[in-house]
Amino acid sequence: MTRRTSLTLPATIPLDEWRRIGRQIFAISESSTWWLGDWLIYGQANYPDRYKRAITETGLDYQTLRNYAWVARQFPPERRRDTVSFQHHAELASLPAGHQDEWLDQAEKSGWSRNELRNRLKASRKALRGSSAPKPDEVLRLQVNVIPDQQQRWQDAAATTDQDLLTWIASVLDDASDRAS
Repeated sequence: MTRRTSLTLPATIPLDEWRRIGRQIFAISESSTWWLGDWLIYGQANYPDRYKRAITETGLDYQTLRNYAWVARQFPPERRRDTVSFQHHAELASLPAGHQDEWLDQAEKSGWSRNELRNRLKASRKALRGSSAPKPDEVLRLQVNVIPDQQQRWQDAAATTDQDLLTWIASVLDDASDRAS
């Protein structure tokens, strides 16, 4: 019998049945983060004040809900992997889609935990910074003139992904260049 705060099992239950129940509970738990993210994305498209309402409905804090929605936005359902966790996806959500898929492929193939993926990603970034980080005089500075309404739209879009405006602009341009190549 299930209740919100407990699971009562029969006094004797075969090991295989106990294991099956555990797998089902884990699948529901792991799926719920994706479901909440998709639920919030739907709410964004259809209802005002979605986070205020979502906080009331779920009891979760604003940042947790934003994170769920942000990761769900970065990984449309057809790109999600059910062989690795939501947290694996969250580790990679800030990368361009092609890089996300490469890392997910490797995590699946190698059976990496979320922590192993995080450590390997961090080591990869460190190696890239050490070997090919641009020197200050190699960095190109761009200036873009935009109208205030355009800037506000871009800032609002950046906020939906929990990024500052410059990071969001760079990620949009990176995504566009990945699609073009």
